[in-house]
Amino acid sequence: MRVRVESGLGPGIRGELKDQHVHIRDRFPGISVSAYEVPWRDTEPPSNIPAEELERATVLVTGSVLPSREQAPNLGYVQLSSAGANHVLNHPLFTDTDIIFCTANGVHGGILGYGSIGRQTARVAKALGMDVHAYTLHPRDTPESRRDTSYHPPGLGDPDGSIPSKWFSGDSTADIHAFLGSDLDLLFAVLGKNKTFVSNIGRGPIIKTDDLIQALENDVISGAALDVTDPEPLPDGHPLWSTKNIIITPHVSGISTRYNERVLAILELNLDRLVNGEELANRVSRRDGY
Repeated sequence: MRVRVESGLGPGIRGELKDQHVHIRDRFPGISVSAYEVPWRDTEPPSNIPAEELERATVLVTGSVLPSREQAPNLGYVQLSSAGANHVLNHPLFTDTDIIFCTANGVHGGILGYGSIGRQTARVAKALGMDVHAYTLHPRDTPESRRDTSYHPPGLGDPDGSIPSKWFSGDSTADIHAFLGSDLDLLFAVLGKNKTFVSNIGRGPIIKTDDLIQALENDVISGAALDVTDPEPLPDGHPLWSTKNIIITPHVSGISTRYNERVLAILELNLDRLVNGEELANRVSRRDGY
């Protein structure tokens, strides 16, 4: 088995990756690991990666860079270093093959949507005395279905799904986005009664940008913090840049000094499961798109 790791987290990460490589080699004797630093925004394999490396690779750890099937004919498992898979859903390597894709869902420290962010939010909310209701795409009618099968650091989130007192479900991601987008000005008006502060660290399109701007400019809500925007990246001259009472960060809320370590911990977990013929954690559903 040959594992290729690509890091888009910037300078200084090479030593950390090397230490983790040694650990992975110790856990899986005979495995071959190679690593390359690649800018996060890049989507094509850079020229400094030898073609034979791609040809031999059976496992790829990457942020955004994806080879073609012809470039990586032996690839069977792609471990993304992002919590979401939106950026790969239309790539031929995802749409035209049966290669397993897994996300880094659970790396982010962390309620509509009961994934890693939702579960950690629920944990904190419960500690503050709140009654938590969970909304998921598919029905979670049994205790087993409510368990979190994705990777999660110990002591975080809601692994057994016991925090919510009520569970609700919807039909599709598009329906949920439509629900949030419809009459969002009304939603802001309701929230504005207590001068709510809006924060979005999930995905930009779940909030209608024009309605958010209007709510901020008219003092309907007290402020907003956006780590994600719609569109993203936010172009120069966009009205959000000049909107009052807003903080915008460049989609970095999930990054920490231990991010890469945790991504590779998921890789280690999945390599173990791969060897034992078990279901991989955080596997991306081609039907649902996450």
